[in-house]
Amino acid sequence: MASLFGSSSDMVIEPVAENGSEFLLAIDEKGLYLTTARYVDSNMADPNRYTGARTNMAARLSALGIDVAAVTAANQHRVKKFGEGEIKKKVNPLKASKRAMRG
Repeated sequence: MASLFGSSSDMVIEPVAENGSEFLLAIDEKGLYLTTARYVDSNMADPNRYTGARTNMAARLSALGIDVAAVTAANQHRVKKFGEGEIKKKVNPLKASKRAMRG
């Protein structure tokens, strides 16, 4: 299921090595970013998606030899859009029944 703050395995494109560290290249609605295996498919928010580390991501990926535009275009199918049937507002049946009695 898509998450607003976490990273899931269906968002991961490929492993990437940078300065001797292993990262995972992932994509979301804002574009490409690097994360670690610790945050993938966990119940934790992924700070790699929402911190300043993402500011110079295009330059960082280009320095690693990654064509940002091509990789982004090729992996748009991985981007989950909210509001398209994935997340629905839950209805409390008790409140719904009370509304029906009033009307």
